[in-house]
Amino acid sequence: MGNTTKKILVTGANGQLGQCIYDIRSKFETYELIFASSKELNITNDESLNSFFSNKRFEYIINCAAYTNVDLAEKEPEKAFLINAEGVKKLVAICKVQNSKLIHISTDYVFDGTKGYPYTETDVPNPINVYGKSKLQGEQYIQEALTVFFIVRTSWLYSQHGKNFYKTILDKVKTVKELTITTAETGTPTNANDLADFILYLIMKDVKEYGVYHFSNLGEATWFDFAKEILKKNNQLGLITLKSTDNYPTFAKRPAYSVLSKNLIKKTFEIPIRDWNAALMKI
Repeated sequence: MGNTTKKILVTGANGQLGQCIYDIRSKFETYELIFASSKELNITNDESLNSFFSNKRFEYIINCAAYTNVDLAEKEPEKAFLINAEGVKKLVAICKVQNSKLIHISTDYVFDGTKGYPYTETDVPNPINVYGKSKLQGEQYIQEALTVFFIVRTSWLYSQHGKNFYKTILDKVKTVKELTITTAETGTPTNANDLADFILYLIMKDVKEYGVYHFSNLGEATWFDFAKEILKKNNQLGLITLKSTDNYPTFAKRPAYSVLSKNLIKKTFEIPIRDWNAALMKI
C-alpha cells in the first residue's frame, strides 16, 4: 500500500494569508499540507513549475501567490500581470493535468467603486488600476479553462503576519505624533484568519458548489474608521492625533466604494461571518 494521504499545496506561503493557513494546518485533519514560498515555487517560471510538480499530485491548490502592491503596480505593470495573470494561467494548466481543485484569492479591486452599495458575484467587474486589471485577468484565465474552482474575492486583508495596514498603524504610533488617514474609500477590513477558516471549510466540507464567492468580514468602514478602531482596540488612541482627509493622493486610483456582498455565501454555506469590528481583536 502506497501513501494515500491527499495533499494540499499553498502557494505564496510567506504571505499573510499563507501564514494564517499554516497556523491552522492541524485542522486539515486527513490532508497533508505543503507550503511553498515564491523561492520554492515560482508560478511564473515553467522550469520551476515542472520540477516542483514532476513527482507531486495535489487534491487542492490554494493560490495565495500574488503581486499586491497597488501603487507600485502602476509603475511595473508587466510584473503585476506576470504574477497575477500569467502565473495563474500556468497554475490552471497544472490543475487541468493533475485534476486539482483550485482555490484562488482575488480582490474587491476588480470593481470600479461607483455602484454605491455592496457588490455581488454577478456584478460586472471594471477595474480602475493595474493591480485590479491584473487580478481580473487571472480570474478570467481560471473561468475560461476550469470548471472545478473557487475564486474568493476578499478586501482590505490584515493579520498578525506580513505587512498590512493594521500593523503599519501600530508601528506609526511609535514614531509619529500625528496621522492623516483618508475617508475617501469605503470597504471592509477583513481578518485573514477568518478567510483562512473559510478556505478550511470549503475543503473539509468537500464543497462542490464551485464558482466565484465574495468573502470579507461584515459591515463597512473607511480607512480612517479602521485606523481609529485599531488604535482603540490596542489602547493607543490617546497616544497620537488622528486626522481625517477626503483628499489623500495615491499613485494608483482606488475604488471609492468596494464593499462586497456576502449574501451568496450566507445562502450557500452554514458559516458564521464576523462583523469587521468584532473580528478586529488585539493581534
